[in-house]
Amino acid sequence: MLRIGAVSYLNTKPLIYGLRERLESNQSGVCGQLSLNLPSRLATQLRVGELDVALIPSVEYFRGQSDYQIVSDAAIACRGPVWSVRLLSRVPVRKIKRLALDEGSRTSVALTKVLLWEMYALRPETVPLTMEQTPEAVDADAVLVIGDRAMHPEPGVYSEIWDLGDRWCRWSELPFVFAMWVARRGVDIDRLAELLQQSRDEGVANLESIAGQYAAPHGLTNEDLHHYFADNLHYHLGPREQSGLELFRSRCSHLGLIADETTAAGAENE
Repeated sequence: MLRIGAVSYLNTKPLIYGLRERLESNQSGVCGQLSLNLPSRLATQLRVGELDVALIPSVEYFRGQSDYQIVSDAAIACRGPVWSVRLLSRVPVRKIKRLALDEGSRTSVALTKVLLWEMYALRPETVPLTMEQTPEAVDADAVLVIGDRAMHPEPGVYSEIWDLGDRWCRWSELPFVFAMWVARRGVDIDRLAELLQQSRDEGVANLESIAGQYAAPHGLTNEDLHHYFADNLHYHLGPREQSGLELFRSRCSHLGLIADETTAAGAENE
């Protein structure tokens, strides 16, 4: 039985549409269990062998690339503004000296560092923003927030707000890939790609229904959430997404983010 982990945020709902039921019913000969967690925690679980397959941040795929294999062309990407990944700055961005980073996604952390360096040659001091802290309460010039809480920043607090998907796409002229389905090498993934792509395709075909189910609990209108799914996000890992992924890997490597963060993550888990 495959142990499969997926991101618990709204953006993954179309990707895992009916997936739990398909796995439990042994559809297409694939039997497994689905669990939900934060992106960074999924990456740790995959690395230590607590999961066989996971929807992990792209930067975590880079860090374990020799031990991992991409399972499917189902992914979480954007080709412009993404809405749910934002840099909120109390000062003009070029003047940021202290940056608080949301602990939920290491890819968004790396993306922020890459863009600040590429656009302004900035490498500010960083501090963590925990899930228990509000962005307004943290002592920093700017805050990276992701997921549901990035969608509604406190009005009147920030000098600049960057949508990081939009900033990347404008700078690189390529899509950005936030996460993809990855398996540890040696795991039997026969027929799994088909199952994951089937869930993605049916989820994309039922965006209105998914929006109706999840909008109100997250303080969104059905229309807003449907717009987020249909227009802000892109769920296919195609050739241009792969080019964007490779450029991101190159820039992360250039800044030492892949090796540095691997070492730090290992220390945290000892």
